Amino acid sequence: MSVLARAGDYYELSKPRIIQLLLITTAASMVMAARGLPPASIFLCTLIAGALAAASAGAFNCVWDRDIDAVMKRTKERPIPAGRISTRNALAFAALAGVSSFALFWFFVNPLAAWLSLAGNLYYVVIYTMWLKRITPLNIVIGGAAGAVPPLVGWAAVTGHIGGPALGLFALIFLWTPPHFWALALMAETDYGKANVPMLPNVCGRERTKREILYYSLFLVAASLCLYPLHVMGALYFAAAAVLGGMFVLDAYRTWREQHGTQYARKLFRFSLVYLALMCAVMVIDRIVT
Repeated sequence: MSVLARAGDYYELSKPRIIQLLLITTAASMVMAARGLPPASIFLCTLIAGALAAASAGAFNCVWDRDIDAVMKRTKERPIPAGRISTRNALAFAALAGVSSFALFWFFVNPLAAWLSLAGNLYYVVIYTMWLKRITPLNIVIGGAAGAVPPLVGWAAVTGHIGGPALGLFALIFLWTPPHFWALALMAETDYGKANVPMLPNVCGRERTKREILYYSLFLVAASLCLYPLHVMGALYFAAAAVLGGMFVLDAYRTWREQHGTQYARKLFRFSLVYLALMCAVMVIDRIVT
């Protein structure tokens, strides 16, 4: 196997799509904290360390879930179940990335950012991956807090403490996670069932899942709008959040009403990614211009 192909396998092991999403929320929080671009060294070191932390968590997840991944159509070609990377090498990669991330945060950013990032990783690996994922359909609800930590890390990296907008973004990501992943679960219900992963559709049924998606979407939008009267964000943000939230709820409602197939669940899943990216952008713009 060529060096390039081997590097590609380790890149896939790190779950790059998740890393991209986490870095978007980290960068948005840093720009909000600085009310503009933070110092280049802090910005770059935080993103690099954050990427390494996410890669470490993703690799540990792939190691622990290798038995599940091997039987799911969506994941069976990942490097470990496909036999391209050994469990031992994957663990070594995960450990090296995690140690490197903590060191970068500690020496080139600040200790608070280092500890917050480590706490998020431990929560994802131990609480979500090793415990909740296989025992309860609420795994996504409780485990979603891990994916909401990066905004706290980004804010702390710039300011040395945690601020209101970062907590607001934390809350939005926490509430965004269930409808996002349950929409995916509706599309991959059979896969999760084969792997004995207790996702909401194969434990409580599709209709219950669709209702929960709609409820959480309403909670998400309500929470996002509350940031304006709480004086965390301004009027520009409120207007954009209302429009984007309306679109999110509409897709959730259509998913709930859909009798057959997963057309609207797929649409909701895709729009949820756009929604989160646009909400981050709107929060940044609002913070800078107001």
